[in-house]
Amino acid sequence: MELENMVALVSRTGRHLQRYDNGRRQVVGCIPYRYKDRIDTSPLNEDAFEVLVISPQRKGKGMLFPKGGWEADETIEAAALRETIEEAGVLGDIECKLGTWSFGSKRSGIACEGHMFPMLVKEQLDCWPEKKIRQRHWISISEAREVCEQGWMVEALESLASRLTRQNRQSKTGIFSGVERSQGMLMRLRCGGQILPPPPPTSAEEA
Repeated sequence: MELENMVALVSRTGRHLQRYDNGRRQVVGCIPYRYKDRIDTSPLNEDAFEVLVISPQRKGKGMLFPKGGWEADETIEAAALRETIEEAGVLGDIECKLGTWSFGSKRSGIACEGHMFPMLVKEQLDCWPEKKIRQRHWISISEAREVCEQGWMVEALESLASRLTRQNRQSKTGIFSGVERSQGMLMRLRCGGQILPPPPPTSAEEA
């Protein structure tokens, strides 16, 4: 509750601490995601997950993922977390960076460099700084491809989808490999194998 009250105040404003690299404004953000409560399809594909999108601050078409300026007094991970709390009102685990993309700001015309991270969401706040000016929606990855308004964010989404399905497939493969090994051992035992009892203890005299 203390954290929720803290983040429900106001967003950072101004750009006096804004980071630039070779003239490009440094932008950071997250793709918040979670596992679906009920999975009716194969857990090996992207339908096992859903992502959180938000509406633009100014009225326009499409949705986007939370992002904003990386400032000089914070690490890149702290900036990604801050922007996600401010714009989407969720908290979670920041994972390894998805990549870096160059793009131009439509509003200001400034060249930007965007760094995107996955966030596995652990908590969704009822109050957050930009609640009154944004909407948030949990949707499937396929739906996010259709509604996301920025091409570079779609590329980041594809990177996330590929990573999640690959990790999920590797995890399931490991589970099934363990099951197959166990079943193979049982089959060998049923086909003439025996489980021998431990030998009786050797007495001192026999020794």
